[in-house]
Amino acid sequence: MFTVRYADGTEYKLDESDDLVAVRTHSRNSLTEGAPFEGAPLSGEARAVLDKFDVEARFPMAGVEVFRTQARRNRKAVRDEARAVLREEADVRFAGRVLHDAKSKEPVLYTENLFIKFDDDLSATACKKLLKQHKLKVKRALEYARNAYFVEAEEGTGLRVFELAHTLLKEESVECCHPELVREPRRRAAFAPQWHLKRTTVGGTSVNAHANVEAAWTTTEGQGTVIAVIDDGVDIDHEEFRTSGKIVAPLNASVPDNHPNRSNPRPGSGNNHGTACAGVACAEGSVGASGVAPRARLMPIRLVSGLGSQNEADAFIHAAQQGADVISCSWGPRDGKWWDPNDPVHNQNVPLPDSTRLAIEWAIRNGRGGKGCVIVWAAGNGNESVDNDGYARSDKVVAVAACNDTGTRSVYSDFGNAIWCAFPSSDFVHTPFNHPAPKTPGIWTTDRSGAVGYNPGQASQGDAAGHYTNSFGGTSSAAPGVAGVAALILARNPALRWDEVKDLLKRSCDQIDAAGGNYDANGHSAFYGYGRVNAAKAVELALPPQPAYTAIHTAVQDVAVRDKQTSRLSVEVGDTRAAREVAVSVDIEHTYIGDLVVKIVGPAGTATLHDRTGRGTDNIKQRYDKVNAPALAAFAGANPQGTWTLEVTDEATQDVGTVRSFSVELIY
Repeated sequence: MFTVRYADGTEYKLDESDDLVAVRTHSRNSLTEGAPFEGAPLSGEARAVLDKFDVEARFPMAGVEVFRTQARRNRKAVRDEARAVLREEADVRFAGRVLHDAKSKEPVLYTENLFIKFDDDLSATACKKLLKQHKLKVKRALEYARNAYFVEAEEGTGLRVFELAHTLLKEESVECCHPELVREPRRRAAFAPQWHLKRTTVGGTSVNAHANVEAAWTTTEGQGTVIAVIDDGVDIDHEEFRTSGKIVAPLNASVPDNHPNRSNPRPGSGNNHGTACAGVACAEGSVGASGVAPRARLMPIRLVSGLGSQNEADAFIHAAQQGADVISCSWGPRDGKWWDPNDPVHNQNVPLPDSTRLAIEWAIRNGRGGKGCVIVWAAGNGNESVDNDGYARSDKVVAVAACNDTGTRSVYSDFGNAIWCAFPSSDFVHTPFNHPAPKTPGIWTTDRSGAVGYNPGQASQGDAAGHYTNSFGGTSSAAPGVAGVAALILARNPALRWDEVKDLLKRSCDQIDAAGGNYDANGHSAFYGYGRVNAAKAVELALPPQPAYTAIHTAVQDVAVRDKQTSRLSVEVGDTRAAREVAVSVDIEHTYIGDLVVKIVGPAGTATLHDRTGRGTDNIKQRYDKVNAPALAAFAGANPQGTWTLEVTDEATQDVGTVRSFSVELIY
C-alpha cells in the first residue's frame, strides 16, 4: 500500500492494481481511438493482447491509456504478460503498473513529479540546496505560494516517488509535499425552452421552477464582469460567443507555456462539456440561447489534464491573474452510479491536493484586487455525500446541488453539509426510488457548432443546425448557473468580497420542497443547501449599503526601516463610538517585503497585517480589512479611542526602506 499525506493531516491510501496496465506512446496517440493503427501502430501480437483488455481511462494530453484485463483468473499474470509484449512495441514508451484507490478501485496515475512547499522563512538558496540533496530538479517555482516548487525526480524513480515524498516531509523545513497524482476527470453532466430562467411552457407543459433570472435582467445582465469556465474547452467560434470583446484571456492549461496552442481553448474530439457550461453561465442570447449573465465576458480555460495535476492548479492562477471575477468548475472526482447504492465508488474520500488547495487560496486572497475570486463548484452526480469530495467540500467554494423542473431534488444530485445552494437542472425518472419523470429533457444551452457536439443536428435534441442542445444537465449545469448569478451580483456591486457574495447567495435562496428538504434550525438542507438561488433577490440584496460615515485617521511621516529593527508610526484617535469594522491602509517603501512583519497596535489589541510574504516584491501599498487581515475583526465593536501604532519589523539584513504613512478607517 502507498500513502500520501496532505498538510491538513489527511492520509490517502493507494494499492497496486493486479489487473490494470498503463501504456504511454512516444507519439502520444491513442492505441484504440481513430482509424486502426493510426499514429500508434501495433504488431499483431500486441493487438491480440489488447483485445483481451478494456479501456478503463484515458489521459490524452499525456498520451496515456489505462487498460483493464477481461480475465477472471490469474489477472496479475495476464497483466504482466501484456506489459512484456507491449514494451517491445516501437511506439510504446512504457507499459507500467497502475495504482488504484483502495476503496473504489479507480485508477490513479503517479508521475515522477512532486509538489513541495518549504516554510516561508527558509531562503531560496536553502530550498534549492535541499532539493539538490534529494536529486530533484526544479521544473518551475510556483508563484501562488511562498517557497513552493513543482519538481521532478530522477527518471526511473517510479513508485519510489512516494517514499521520497515521505522522506522530504520528515525535513523540519518542509511544510507539505506530495507526488503528482492524476485521476481521469469526470465532467458533471448526467429562447425557447429555457425554463430555468423564467416561467415558461415546454412541449405544451407549464414549468414554474426557475431561478428568477429574467427578472434580474431589469437591473443588470452582468456587464463589466468576467466568468472563467475551467473545463474541457469552449467553442469560442459559436454564434453566442462571437461578439467583439466577449472572450478574455483564453488558455489551454494542458499544454506547455511555449506551445503554439497555449492560447487556444477550443475543444478536442468529444469535448462537448465546456461549451454547454459556458452557455449556461454567459451565452449572449443574441441568436438561440441566453446565459444567466449574458453580458458578462467569458474566460475559457481548457483543462484536459488529469484530476490533481499541476496544470489544474495553474488554471486557477491564470484565472485570478487575468481578471476573472467568478470561476466555474463543473468537474471533480468520479461519481458513483446514482442508481446503485452498492457501487464501490460511492463515498470514496478524494482529498484536495495541496498544490490545488494553495492555488485556490491564492485566487481567494489575490483575485479581484484582493477581494477574491468567487469559485463555484458542481457538487456531483452520484447521489452520495459531497462531504467526501475534497474539491466541492472546500469552504472556499460554493458547492451547488441540482433541483428539477418541479422544484424538488434531482435524483442524482449529491448531498451533505457542504451543499451551499441549488440551481435548476435536469432529472430522470427512476421507479425503484419512486422518483417521477421530469417535465423537460433538461437545460437548453449552447452546444458545439454543427453536428460534432451533444446534438448531432436533430431538432428533437435542440435545433436542426446542431448549435444548441436541449438536454444538458447534472450539477454540471447547476454550477455555471450560480456562477452567472454571482456575476450579476458583482455587476451590481463590484466592491463585494468573495465571502460576501457567498453569503449573499445564501440570503437570496428560496426554500423549496418544504416537505422533503429537511431544513435544519439554521435553514440548511443537505439536499438544497439554503435553497434554490433567486437571481432577482440576489441582485436586489447586492445594492451597496450606505454606512452612516467613515472616519479616517492618518499619520504621515517618513520613518526609516532598518535591518533587524522595529520602526513605529502613531496616530491619535479621539472617537469613542465602537466601529462596525476597522480597516488599515499602509504605504511602505521597501526593496524586499519578504523581510517585513507589519502589525497595527490599537487600544483593543494587536493585529498582524503582513507576515513576511511577497518575497522580493517591492513596497507595500495596500488596504487591509477583515478578509485579507482577519485579526482586524477583533477591533470591531471595541472603543477605538487612544493611540494606534503601526509597527514595521525588518527581520533580515541587506534591504532597508521607509514608512511613508498609514491610516486607520473606522467604518460605522
